[in-house]
Amino acid sequence: MLAALTGAGLSAAAGLNAYIPFILVALIARFTDVINLPHQYAWIESWWAIGIAAVLLLSEVVLDKVAVVDSINDAVGTFVRPATGGLIFAATTAAEDFEKGSTFMADNPWVGVILGIITAGIVHTGKAVSRPVVNAGTGGLGAPVVSTAEDGAAITLSLVAIFLPVLVIFLLLLLLWGLFALWRRGYNRRRRRDELMADAGYS
Repeated sequence: MLAALTGAGLSAAAGLNAYIPFILVALIARFTDVINLPHQYAWIESWWAIGIAAVLLLSEVVLDKVAVVDSINDAVGTFVRPATGGLIFAATTAAEDFEKGSTFMADNPWVGVILGIITAGIVHTGKAVSRPVVNAGTGGLGAPVVSTAEDGAAITLSLVAIFLPVLVIFLLLLLLWGLFALWRRGYNRRRRRDELMADAGYS
């Protein structure tokens, strides 16, 4: 159960930013005994994997804070984020640290991959759908604010998933509520703006 919660939290974080949970898992696995990745996933903690992920993270952090460009970045993320979510879910749930006596996930890695893809895909969809609405409602000024909040949420969710997985369900519900509230607020602001423009044109 804890293994599944850890995988779900990390893959949800990947839906917001593919590289934050990847780098955190890689660094924690490399420098601590909290995560001991199975041999088939040991490449995740290699320096070359960490280096590539760090470069991609830097580009993601910058591009995601620019209106319009963030939507292009999200389009690319449609493939990257679910794939990373599937990888991280499978890798961490197969780690003996999180199995707690159960080897089901280690023996059936495809289950973790599918669950990770679905979880990351749902979160990514919420992010990708809400961002254009927020940008339209704020004239693009909301992009860096929302993006920074998403990065913070990805870091928090990743760390909680690794160290306090029992809280993952609560954070996932909070995340989904936040994405919906963000979309609704942006939609309402854009609708009010359109109504004002229509009234001005009518008069």
